[in-house]
Amino acid sequence: MNANLLKQSILNFASVTFSRSGGPGGQNVNKVNTKVTLKMRLDDLTGLSEAELERTKLLLENRISNDGEIVITSDEERSQRINLERAYVRMEALIAAAAKLPKRRRPTKPSKAAKEKRLQAKKRQSLKKAERANVSRET
Repeated sequence: MNANLLKQSILNFASVTFSRSGGPGGQNVNKVNTKVTLKMRLDDLTGLSEAELERTKLLLENRISNDGEIVITSDEERSQRINLERAYVRMEALIAAAAKLPKRRRPTKPSKAAKEKRLQAKKRQSLKKAERANVSRET
């Protein structure tokens, strides 16, 4: 995955719309379009291999619309510019995390010392239980 190409393609191909944001903010909420909606078709992405693109589509299938677009909204701040920057960063992070191929697991075995330690612990526990069972109660 080429991070610079990915970032550049998001900047080039994502469509941005602004709307009024809800929540507190007084008159500012009613006048200023600070909410940012960022939409991008995954097919337009560059910087990802075919395998990474397929993995991204698979992992983000619940976030992809019927049009094949991934949609990110940001309305936390009262500034349109800050919300736009956050939306771009969030889009890039989401796609990069989904595209990252997992490490292949290398199977390992416990060492002899670990096996011996486990067996000794089992033996101690067994003795502890056995001693409880042999106590006779004479009164």
